[in-house]
Amino acid sequence: MTESAIRLLELTKLFDGAGEPAVTALTLDIPRGSIVALIGPSGCGKTTTLRMINRLIEPTSGRIEIDGEDASLRPVAELRRGIGYVIQEVGLFPHQTVHQNIGTVPRMLRWERARVDERVAELAGLVGLEPEQLGRYPDELSGGQQQRVGVARALAADPPVLLMDEPFGAVDPIVRARLQDELLALQERLRKTIVLVTHDIDEAVKVADRVAVLNVGGILEQYAPPDELLHAPASAFVEEFLGDDREIRRLALKRVGDLPFEQGPVLDIGRAPAEARALLDDARSEWIGLTSGGSFVGWAHRDHVEEAATLAALPRELPAAQVRASSTLREAMEVIMNSRTSVAVIDDGGRFGGIVTLEQIRSGLAGRDA
Repeated sequence: MTESAIRLLELTKLFDGAGEPAVTALTLDIPRGSIVALIGPSGCGKTTTLRMINRLIEPTSGRIEIDGEDASLRPVAELRRGIGYVIQEVGLFPHQTVHQNIGTVPRMLRWERARVDERVAELAGLVGLEPEQLGRYPDELSGGQQQRVGVARALAADPPVLLMDEPFGAVDPIVRARLQDELLALQERLRKTIVLVTHDIDEAVKVADRVAVLNVGGILEQYAPPDELLHAPASAFVEEFLGDDREIRRLALKRVGDLPFEQGPVLDIGRAPAEARALLDDARSEWIGLTSGGSFVGWAHRDHVEEAATLAALPRELPAAQVRASSTLREAMEVIMNSRTSVAVIDDGGRFGGIVTLEQIRSGLAGRDA
């Protein structure tokens, strides 16, 4: 086994009657267990490339290697058994139940019924379908539920490779974001090699380990991890395609937990108000964070501290000025901008971990130590 699950070597596709290739000498190395997104304008050949991988379309020239073997030398049926395929329109069989749709490939492989039932139940749980939904027909499900069925069907025979062509493009933004999160959670468990075609740069940045930006004619402009792509576009075409807000998009790639937290102006409510005043002066802050038994209980303003007999008696504000280590820097920045304080980092048990400031976020985005 090679470290590359899929290799595209000088892959070219020229359709009959076309003046220019749909894909031109495309070379890509797709690591095993990774998600690679293909993105670009209309006519860039991303769907054509995807279909050449499972030989729905045969290339004009070049080669595709899967696990180090020339895909063209393998029987098509055998090749496709190792490749799951999910499309935007889902393509479920309307006259079959959800259970029957998911079990399509195992039945074709002549699995015993008990084994098919077990696999269908396992996959339903994996993609978030309820047991009672298995007896329904596709038109009785929402768009998001149908997409889950499509993913489950593609995974039914446990293929090592999953091809996804605009899989979430037909659902609304809220459902799309939820399905993207579910895909990432699924990938964390299964570690499939996934090639995803999308027109949405935010989707590519969110879910992919590497992004291939294609120009018209399937010409590769840049192939890089999302942060590198956004921070250092390789050409004027990539820079224009990504847009002026690419640095803002980078905020969604980094986590609060990646930053070095500061203790900041934070004090236990059992301490003396004089200590709080000294801490506020030293930090040149208008707000002090209060904890009780290690848990964060709120922010208090300097004006109230000046008059307080005890910190426990202070009026406390609990705005949305809290994030978790798993929160993105974009979420943390939004919280800071919408509140008047630094952000308290809280774990799932309500314990206080430190604070995050705008300067730390700027430094984290620049790749510097805060």
